[in-house]
Amino acid sequence: MAIIHRTTLEPTKLELLTDWLPTRPWYVGDGAPELSRPGGFRLDDPEGEVGIEFMVALDASGPAPVAYHVPLTYRGAPLADADHALVGTTEHGVLGTRWVYDGCHDPVFQAQVLALFEGRVQAQAQSLTDTPDHEVAHAYTGPALTAPTWPATVTDTASGTTLPTADGTTLHIHRRLTPGPRPAEALGHVTGAWQSPGGDRVRAVFATLVPGD
Repeated sequence: MAIIHRTTLEPTKLELLTDWLPTRPWYVGDGAPELSRPGGFRLDDPEGEVGIEFMVALDASGPAPVAYHVPLTYRGAPLADADHALVGTTEHGVLGTRWVYDGCHDPVFQAQVLALFEGRVQAQAQSLTDTPDHEVAHAYTGPALTAPTWPATVTDTASGTTLPTADGTTLHIHRRLTPGPRPAEALGHVTGAWQSPGGDRVRAVFATLVPGD
């Protein structure tokens, strides 16, 4: 169970993302984003070592706000062979230095998101300890899933992030969150909600499993 500490982060997560997001091929802004964090959820690491967060980062810098899905992992030491996936480091008021990674490249995230598709883990509230997030929904029809062999092949494109599983399917992380139904070809999906600038709760697909190429 992840414990949510009420403490400081220097720099903050959104400050790290302000520099990192414009380097991604799926970022659609023209300059530095103006970010808020209107939603998201967490998963627990069975070993209790790695923080796993599915963050919604809302960018208000353009003519219309854009909701980005940014899975992050938080570690107490660097992840080997993952310098390319490092978002940055931050000083946690309780835990000390934390290495913040694009979660799609982290083997703990990869294993736990597949477990979420299958219903073997429970999504947790973003900012509360030991509190399930019942707004997160999941579905999957297919054989048992196995996490990719580390290091996995992770591909960022203008439409999102993909990585093949060990079972012949492809995990697609939806990076720009748009309300609407899941893709018809999806074998499984994870949906979540966040607060719109107008105050409404908005739902979208965060991740899908599709047949492999």
